[in-house]
Amino acid sequence: MNEFLDLILQPLDAIFLSLKALLPNLLALLVILLLGTGLARLVRFVLLKFLNAIHFDSFADRVGMTALMRKGGLWSKPAALIGSVVFWAVMVLTLMLALNALQIAAIDHLVTQIFGYLPRAFSALVILLAGTLLAGFASRAVLIAAVNSGYHYAKALANAVRLLLTVLILAMTMEQLQIAPGIVLAAFSITFGGIVAALAIAFGVGGIDAARRMIEKEHAEQEKSEIEHL
Repeated sequence: MNEFLDLILQPLDAIFLSLKALLPNLLALLVILLLGTGLARLVRFVLLKFLNAIHFDSFADRVGMTALMRKGGLWSKPAALIGSVVFWAVMVLTLMLALNALQIAAIDHLVTQIFGYLPRAFSALVILLAGTLLAGFASRAVLIAAVNSGYHYAKALANAVRLLLTVLILAMTMEQLQIAPGIVLAAFSITFGGIVAALAIAFGVGGIDAARRMIEKEHAEQEKSEIEHL
C-alpha cells in the first residue's frame, strides 16, 4: 500500500518542487511586466507631449505623411501612430525580458533568436516607411514637372514612377527580412523588368503623336524664322 501511495505522490512532489523553484522566476516575470508596462506608458506620454509641442502633426501634413497614412488605411494622427509604435516596441521588449526571467532553456533560445532578428525587422520597417515617403515625393515631383512641361500623360507617368519605386521598396524590405531572398530577387527582376518594358512600349506607342507634333512645331518655327530672315 505504501509503495502504491509513493508511486502516486512522487510525481506530485516533483511537480510541487518544480513550481516552488519556478515561483521566484514567476514573481520576477510579473514585476518586469508591471514595470515595463508603466515604462511604456510613460515613454508614450512624454513622446506625445514632445511631438505635440513641436507641432509634428502639422509638419506631417505639409510633407504628405498624413495623406500616405490615409491611403494606407491609417486614420489616427501621425504623432499618435508614432506613440503607439514606440509603446508596443517597449512592450515587446518587456515581454521578451520577462520570458527570459523564467530561465527555461527553450524560451531562452527563442528569445535569443528574436533578439537577433529585431535589428533586421527594425531596419526593414525603416526602409518601408522611408521608401513609401520617397515614392510619394518622387511621384509628386514627376507629376508637377510633367504638367509644367505640358506632357499629356503626366498622371500616368507619376503613377508609373510610384509603382516602380514601390516594387523596389518591397523587394528591399523582404530581402532585409531574409524572406526567401532567392525567390524575392528573381520575382523582383521579372516584375521590375516587365513593368519597365510595358511602360516603354506604352509610352513609346502613346508618344508617337506627341513626337510628331513636336517635330511639326519645330519645322514650323524653322520655316517662320527663315521667312523672317528673308
